[in-house]
Amino acid sequence: MTAVVGTAVQVGKSAVPAPVRAAVLGLGYVGLPVALAAAEAGVDVVGFDVDAGRVAVLEMGRSPVDTVTDESLGRAHATGLLSFTSDPDDLAAATTYVICVPTPLLDKLPDLSMVTSAVEFVARSLSPGDLVSLESTTYPGTTEGLVADLIEQISSLVAGRDYHLVFSPERIDPGNPEFGLRNTPKIVGGVTRECTAAGTAFYRRLVDRVVPVSSPREAETAKLLENTFRHVNIALVNEMAVLCRELGIDLHEAIDAAATKPFGFMPFYPGPGVGGHCIPIDPAYFSWRVRQLGSSFRFVELATEINDRMPSYVTSRIAEMLNAVRKPLNGASIVLVGVAYKRGIGDLRQSPAFSVARRLIRSGAELSWHDPYVSEFVVDGLPLPEVKSLGRDTLSGVDLAVLHTDHSCLDLDGLVRNAPLVLDTRGALNGRSPSVEGL
Repeated sequence: MTAVVGTAVQVGKSAVPAPVRAAVLGLGYVGLPVALAAAEAGVDVVGFDVDAGRVAVLEMGRSPVDTVTDESLGRAHATGLLSFTSDPDDLAAATTYVICVPTPLLDKLPDLSMVTSAVEFVARSLSPGDLVSLESTTYPGTTEGLVADLIEQISSLVAGRDYHLVFSPERIDPGNPEFGLRNTPKIVGGVTRECTAAGTAFYRRLVDRVVPVSSPREAETAKLLENTFRHVNIALVNEMAVLCRELGIDLHEAIDAAATKPFGFMPFYPGPGVGGHCIPIDPAYFSWRVRQLGSSFRFVELATEINDRMPSYVTSRIAEMLNAVRKPLNGASIVLVGVAYKRGIGDLRQSPAFSVARRLIRSGAELSWHDPYVSEFVVDGLPLPEVKSLGRDTLSGVDLAVLHTDHSCLDLDGLVRNAPLVLDTRGALNGRSPSVEGL
């Protein structure tokens, strides 16, 4: 087992890293990249997931995560240091445990059931001197509370005395071509200075820069602050989009002009809502924690209200555009172009496309979709028909197209040319045709 690290947190990388066997629990958008990076950094790593089917796919050399290529999986496999399992007994040989399981909302409340399950697996394998890192996004106090308490209850090991416990938030931005795991700074906050030092030493193998903070609470809050910042600013421009339309103002032009200021401004752009595994969820974790204190986080609550109503606004704009050509929404043929929550990936988690689709279906629209990154779009158990291209033949019977997600690979010229009306929710088609309208 690894020795307990001393009190001083070293700033530079260790010249000769100590041998480590890591277990990464959860092999999704967060855990799989961590497992691959660890193997390529010379760490003997086992990737664990309760989904045996996912493990079987990985063992065949196929990535179930669209942001991780089969080629990158193959490179990590070639090190001979990477294995996968769905058997928790295979975790026993690890000295470092990295928990990367989802933390969704259930009825708008934090659901830490998967964290609890993962921590139970870890606690049954944990030995003195080991390191446990929670990467799953959660509310402040989870690491020192739920995680430490559960491990002590099961194993009798005390965090900071018998083993190292840290929180190190995932900062994955799926589809970002510039920043990945290696060149995105890693925050690490331990329950003691020694814990922080141990976590820092491990993550320096995987990333270029580690940012130690005072405790897990600061690390947990940093992650929530990052995405609350985005959530609130997206809500600001979404509300401005509605108001600027009423005032006859081109908001995208105004944003681009404001963005020329070299200080004090960061551009955000309106859209059909927010999606993914972070922005719609993370601020709710902090808001929920604050409510336990008898207070409220009004900025987050207002931002959530504004962003949640954007799919309804998109639907009303569709009805407006159809009404202008004397076409009712009921019976209209509408195609959603791009249904993933962001450009460049096929991730459907929390995509606003689901809310838009539900509203259109309830209104009687005949709905189809097109997205080169997505294989199936199912709304409330109903698989919707796919439009294979944006050509003249495939769009000949469409009354209106909604550019929901502006993937760079989309044939936007064909969309404008072949669809009689286009609602552009992303500002990607400004000035291309009189038949195109924005939010």
